[in-house]
Amino acid sequence: MEYKKQVFDSVLDLIGHTPMIKLKKMTSGFKGNFLAKVEAFNPGHSSKDRIALYIIEQAEKQGIIKPGDTIIETTSGNTGFSIAMVSVIKGYDCILAVSSKSSSDKIDMLKNMGAKVYVCPANVSADDPRSYYQVAKQLHDEIKGSVYINQYFNQLNIDAHYYSTGPEIWNQTEGEITHLVACSGTGGTISGTAKYLKEQNPDIKIIGVDAFGSVLKKYHETREFDDKEIYPYRIEGLGKNLIPTATDFDTIDKFIKVTDEESAHTAREIAQTEGLFVGYTSGAAMQAIKQLNESGEFKETDNVVVIFPDHGSRYMSKIYSDKWMNEQGFFDSKNAEAAQSIQYIK
Repeated sequence: MEYKKQVFDSVLDLIGHTPMIKLKKMTSGFKGNFLAKVEAFNPGHSSKDRIALYIIEQAEKQGIIKPGDTIIETTSGNTGFSIAMVSVIKGYDCILAVSSKSSSDKIDMLKNMGAKVYVCPANVSADDPRSYYQVAKQLHDEIKGSVYINQYFNQLNIDAHYYSTGPEIWNQTEGEITHLVACSGTGGTISGTAKYLKEQNPDIKIIGVDAFGSVLKKYHETREFDDKEIYPYRIEGLGKNLIPTATDFDTIDKFIKVTDEESAHTAREIAQTEGLFVGYTSGAAMQAIKQLNESGEFKETDNVVVIFPDHGSRYMSKIYSDKWMNEQGFFDSKNAEAAQSIQYIK
C-alpha cells in the first residue's frame, strides 16, 4: 500500500524491495561487475522477513491460523525474529526453538520481541530429542491451536523468494545478471530466487555457498547423504546436518565451501571497505566470491549478484567482538592489528 507522504500501515509494509548496491573496493581488480542485494534493509534486518510474512499470510488465507493461535518455528535466529515481528502485528503468540550456536544478540532480540525461546544444543543429530527440530515438533504436538512453520521442509519458503527476491533481482539488473551467489541453509532463498531467474534466462549460473562441516555440497554432487561430512562449525544460518526439502538442488549449478575464519574476516572487511555492516553469512557469501574470482570463474562482462542476508548487529558478541575472535583463534600475525583499533586515554 502506498501513501503520498510515505506513511505505512505497519512495519510489514516495508518488507521486500531491498536495494542493490555496487561493490567497488572489495572487488577492485576482479573480473566482472559485482552487486550486493542487501537484505538488512528489510525491517527485521534479514531476508527471513519475506518468508515469515508470506508463510503466515498463506496460512491465514487457508484458515489454518487465527488471532490468538501460537506460531512455532525452528530457527538460527533470523527467521525467529521475523516471525516474532509478524506475530506482534497480527496478534499471534510465538514460540521459537533456537540453536545454541545462535549469538546471544539474536536470542536477546527474540525475547524482547515477545517470543518464548527454547535454546537447544547445536551439536546433536537432527533426530536427537534435544535438537531444535525435535523440540519444535514436540511443542507443536503439545500446544493446541499451534502452527509449525517448519521452514526447512516448507515449499512456501521457496515460493516466498520466487515471488519476491527473484523478480526484484531480475528487474534491478534489467535482466543482465549472469551469476547469483547465495548462501544455502534451509535453501529457500537460493532455490526460490534461482527458480525465477532460470525461468527468465536458463544460462544464469547459480552458485550456492556451503560451510565445512555441512552435508549440502556433497549431497548436491552425489545425491548421497554422508554423515561423515558433519562436524561442528561456527557460521549461523549456513549449511546443514540434514537435507532440507526447501532446497531445490536442481536449480543450483554448483556449491563452494568457505571456512568460519575467512568468512568472519571478510564480513569485517565488507564493513571497513564498503561501509555495509553485514552479518556472518554475508561474509561467507563474499568469501565465496573471492574464491571464485581466484579460480577464474568470472569474465569482465559478467554481472554477479551476491545476496547479503542480514545485518551485522546480530553478531556483536561474535564476529564483531575481538574477544570472541581471539577465543576462536581467528586473530594471527596477519590480522592481529584488527584488534588494536581502540586506544584508551588515561
